[in-house]
This record gives sequence, C-alpha cells and structure tokens, in this order.
Amino acid sequence: MTPPPKPPREHDLGLVYDLGTLHRRRFLGLFAGAGLAAVAGCSADDTTDSTGTTTSSTPTSSSPTTSSSAPSASTTTGSADVDEIPQETGGPYPGDGSNGPNVLTESGIVRRDITKSFGSASGVATGVPLSVELTVLDADKDTPLKGAAVYLWHCDAEGRYSLYSDGATGENYLRGVQAADASGKVTFTTIFPAAYMGRWPHIHFEIYSSLNDATAAGKITRTSQLALPKDVCDTVYAADGYDGSAQNLARTSLENDNVFGDDGGVHQLATVTGDESLGYVAKLDVGV
Repeated sequence: MTPPPKPPREHDLGLVYDLGTLHRRRFLGLFAGAGLAAVAGCSADDTTDSTGTTTSSTPTSSSPTTSSSAPSASTTTGSADVDEIPQETGGPYPGDGSNGPNVLTESGIVRRDITKSFGSASGVATGVPLSVELTVLDADKDTPLKGAAVYLWHCDAEGRYSLYSDGATGENYLRGVQAADASGKVTFTTIFPAAYMGRWPHIHFEIYSSLNDATAAGKITRTSQLALPKDVCDTVYAADGYDGSAQNLARTSLENDNVFGDDGGVHQLATVTGDESLGYVAKLDVGV
C-alpha cells in the first residue's frame, strides 16, 4: 500500500506542515482565542506501556476488551483532571476548505453514519466496523461541552482519502459532523482505517464551538488526531481488504510517528473494545 497521493503543490499543506509543527504542542499556552481548550485521553491512575497500550482501573465495556488506553467516555467528569489534547496538523486532506475541497458546507455532512457518501456521490467505504466516541470536555472546569461540534475524517481500508485520492475523488465518505450531547459526547459509525506508509493508524478531527460554526467552515477551536492501539491494529490488518496495512504498521511506531512521537500518543491513544466479528468501539476524552 502506498500513501494517498498528494494534492497539487499550491494546496499541499500536509507533510511539510506536519514536520514544521511537530513540537508546537509544547507551546499550547500561547494558543490564543480558543473558546474551547483541548482534549484528554487518560485518567490520573492510567499507565501506558511501551507498545502504546494503557491499562485502567475504570471498566470500559462488557464487550470483549482488546486494548485500553483511557477511561470510558461514560466516566463521571470531575473525578480527575482532564488534559488538553495536543494541537496537530489537519494534514493534506482535511476537506474543510483550507486545502482545496470544502465538504463542511454541503447538505448532508451532519450525520452519525459516515461509511456512505452523500449528495450526488454514492460510494460506500467497506472494512471492519468501528464506532468512534469522543467526549468533548472543558479542560479547565472538567465539564462536558454541550453543543460543541466535531468534524471527523479518516482514510478508508485502502489508505485513500475521499475527495483527494485516486479512485475516491468523487466520494465524500468517512467525513461527518456532529454536535455534542449533554454529556459532551459524539458517536460516529465508521470503519477501521488503514495504515499507510509513514504514519501510525489515526483518525483526524476538528472541534468547533457550535454546529453553526462547523457547517459554515468557521473558526476551528482545536485540530487533533486520535491514535489506535497496536494490538487491535494487528488483529484488524489480518482481515481481508487491508492489504499492505500490516507491513506499513511494522515500519513505524507511536514513538517515531511524526505527529504522535513527541509524547508517544499518551493524550491521543484511544481505548478500544470489541472484536472483529461484532466491530470495535474507540473512545477518547477530548479536553479543550
């Protein structure tokens, strides 16, 4: 599997921007004008090992547990401090109007199930089922941010990004927006993304202060990425449809990834439960 093709150079803000912003998260205190603060991953009593897998004393699900890195999104807020999630690049394929296509202003972008394209497109992304649950929290007050909006996107099982990659330029699947409920939670129904060359398996997201801001492609409060645990990736990439992902995964690590590498993904590594037959659930607390 090769990396998704880059858009024309005049719009390419991807890898160059990535490399130029690797350590900007260390200066988040200078990040001005953010109405929300950042996203959290682990409770005070979680521990992370060298593989990126974290164990927690907080139960996450009655389903078979494959990997755990953070407390369940249903954990009562106020019981532990919530860290701000690191600011990251949106990469070269955001689809938010900053680098070519803008899917945010299109009718149909607000949805839970992002496996299918909408509007005039009809493609469907296939792969191992995955539910992504993000809980958006005020990191200063450790309280849910009801009404905050999340725009989430990622590559398909072949490593392609809709709107940009050859074979998927006419599609807009694996992109969607939701407003957080009273508990600060959004849930997206999707598929497990591929591992493409040069990156650890990940999911992109942007936080907006409201659904109106998100669907107007307005001011972004925070841009970050969710990392997926290695043991789950190893299992998924043995499935049909993920050709090349196992080999690409073996060539990188959380510690060496050009986005997650400076802290080993500790604040961005999701808790994942479930199995291949029933699907997986990835959870992450997002402090802003």
